[in-house]
Amino acid sequence: MNIEAFYNFCMSLPGASEDFPFDENTLVFKVRGKMFALTNVDEFKSINLKCDPVRALELRAAYEEIKPGYHMNKKHWNTVSMKGALQDDLIKELTRHSYELVVAKLPEKARQSL
Repeated sequence: MNIEAFYNFCMSLPGASEDFPFDENTLVFKVRGKMFALTNVDEFKSINLKCDPVRALELRAAYEEIKPGYHMNKKHWNTVSMKGALQDDLIKELTRHSYELVVAKLPEKARQSL
């Protein structure tokens, strides 16, 4: 998956928006102001995605491309290498999982508006 395909997928999710809150290279995808994915737009070597803690451990054990979240809460975030052999469908599934975890924590009114 390249940066354009990843960008288009993230922006296709209901209520998704983009932001550069940290610097001009770190693209952050949000839903209702809450982060669900981030990546370096210049290099696109990896993406950080929120993940259920139990599933995060399982994924890290199953795929060498998935590590504890770099500069993130290691319990709730994974860093997914884009340079490995992960299929696009898995990357989309993990991104959707991250998005859904964030949406589930939104206030009910915000969830309903999606």
